[in-house]
Amino acid sequence: MTVGVAAAASAALFAAPALAAWEPAKPVEFIVPAGTGGGADQMARLIQGVVVKHNLMKQPLVVVNKSGGAGAEGFLDVKNSKGDPHKIVVTLSNLFTTPLATGVPFNWRDMTPVSMMALDNFVLWVNAETPYQNAKDYLAAAKAAGPGKIKMGGTGSKQEDQILTVGLEKATGAKFVYIPFKGGGEVAVQLVGKHVDSTVNNPIEAVAQWRAGKLRPLCVFDGERMPYKAKITDTMAWGDIPTCKEAGVPTEYTMLRGIFMPPGVTADQKQFYVDLLKKVRETPEWKDYMEKGAFNQSYMDGDAFTQWLGKAEQTHRELMKEAGFLAK
Repeated sequence: MTVGVAAAASAALFAAPALAAWEPAKPVEFIVPAGTGGGADQMARLIQGVVVKHNLMKQPLVVVNKSGGAGAEGFLDVKNSKGDPHKIVVTLSNLFTTPLATGVPFNWRDMTPVSMMALDNFVLWVNAETPYQNAKDYLAAAKAAGPGKIKMGGTGSKQEDQILTVGLEKATGAKFVYIPFKGGGEVAVQLVGKHVDSTVNNPIEAVAQWRAGKLRPLCVFDGERMPYKAKITDTMAWGDIPTCKEAGVPTEYTMLRGIFMPPGVTADQKQFYVDLLKKVRETPEWKDYMEKGAFNQSYMDGDAFTQWLGKAEQTHRELMKEAGFLAK
């Protein structure tokens, strides 16, 4: 009798369908809180293409740009989509700077952190037709020119590019006229056209113009040189660009490229995207993109990512307070 009951129970167990892990039941909106053509937009569209090519998800991933209010439009959309697992957002460091600068009612804790995909570098660029071969000479010339003479182009106001520009001013005594544009793609075009004198664009945003011989990189704002050895131009690789510290400019800054979801999603729903993005990172397309864009390939998820976010927010608060950019 006991054996029969056990056998029946065993049969019932195997007959029951296994509970499948969660996956999207409709198209997923992939929000970019920035304009088209910049680093965040390029990363989102690369991820979208990899997901399609390798059939990593049954439902479509649809990229939507929501750049209003220095990204606040995109962030508030995600914040207000509580419990919606069919929405993700790629973040830059405007995750911290936008609420600090504008007072918009948003904080990174209003969303669900999924993973840090990479950290993006910043490079000091000048037009290739200028005589400046290194950061020290350029910044000395900028200082000698005096206030109101040298134009620094960047993406947005009181965002990463302008914070970095203020950091350069404090480190060197130069004074720039900061000119904001909507995205990094436009910033690079403005420098090629000599409408600005320099930029602190991310590598991916200016690589095409560097390869074409139109722009010249002077230094990278990371703590060490980029590890990439493949030649981008006839003579230089990313790894050949000195750090700004090497050039006598003690300024460091890298930018988050992370993925978040709305608040109130389940652990299973979050895990789907953690796993999906790990698969994306393993593809040759992603590895090629990391090298071409000269990214710092740091990765985090879970508690480590949450702790990193708390520290990064505090760093940005201090930088912006120093620059006088905090909302009154």
